[in-house]
Amino acid sequence: MKTISFTIDINAPIDKVWDAIWNDDNYKEWTAHFSPGSLYESDWEVGGSTLFLGPNSNGMYATITKLEKPNEVIFNHLGEMVNGVKGKRYDNGSFEKYQLKEIDGITRLVITVDILNEYEQEMNEGFSKGIEDIKRIAETL
Repeated sequence: MKTISFTIDINAPIDKVWDAIWNDDNYKEWTAHFSPGSLYESDWEVGGSTLFLGPNSNGMYATITKLEKPNEVIFNHLGEMVNGVKGKRYDNGSFEKYQLKEIDGITRLVITVDILNEYEQEMNEGFSKGIEDIKRIAETL
């Protein structure tokens, strides 16, 4: 497992950047680089339930380990979803962090993700393109 990170400065207030990431329609737009039709379902509670799914109901289930809207959210991916049902549980989980900090109307977004080596190229590509979409969406909201 390795950790990869993506950083971008966005000419928009922090609330707009948060919305660009987590609004349902915006999320579907920027995550299409991973899988068109991606979505998430979350109760937005620390220790609660979050699902990251593709259109075929495959994906991952997770929990939020830290939430300070609109500054930070950390997900711990706990296992796989297969056809909408919890499948294999990960041994140690993996973390996905979104950290936002606004200074003088510019918001710096840092996304950090733990990945298996075999997914590095796919994740690098998806997040590199996705973060640019987040910037575009936030700056036009």
